[in-house]
Amino acid sequence: MRRETLLLLDRDGTLMEDVGYPNDPATVRLVPGAADAVRELVQRGFVPAIVSNQSGIARGIVSPAQAKAVHDRFVAMFADASGVRLPAFYCPHGPDDGCDCRKPEIGLLRRAAVELDKVGRPAVMIGDKTSDVQAGRRFGACAIRLGPHDGMADFASDDWSAVVDFVLNREPTHVGA
Repeated sequence: MRRETLLLLDRDGTLMEDVGYPNDPATVRLVPGAADAVRELVQRGFVPAIVSNQSGIARGIVSPAQAKAVHDRFVAMFADASGVRLPAFYCPHGPDDGCDCRKPEIGLLRRAAVELDKVGRPAVMIGDKTSDVQAGRRFGACAIRLGPHDGMADFASDDWSAVVDFVLNREPTHVGA
């Protein structure tokens, strides 16, 4: 059953240290424990995907070329550390653009489910912000916050090991998309 579980992951602050608006690949650093955690979940049959807001592009702080360079560096570093190559779905829009892909909206999550053929399957959303938790809940996924509890998350912890234990010891939640 785990092979059908979609593992939706925020990037900045969850898998990669949050540096604000990342525009330099030299600043890419993995969050401690993230690579090991994702590798363990993938080994248990979870299907991972990054779903990340990148409004620095819309704000003119990050160029598309810089965003691609940061992405490429992150994907390579994460694959080296975990053995997992992560598909990624990004929202380049700003908060006032009215798109349906910027979390807490669920467009990115839905797109990942469609492209990975996991529509209607169990899902887990892990992120460090309330908007990640809100998107996960709206999508029908188990919503986990990597950080302090916000009152909405199904679980919250600063420790990736605790997150993995929680995910592996609960029944998967089904998505609504």
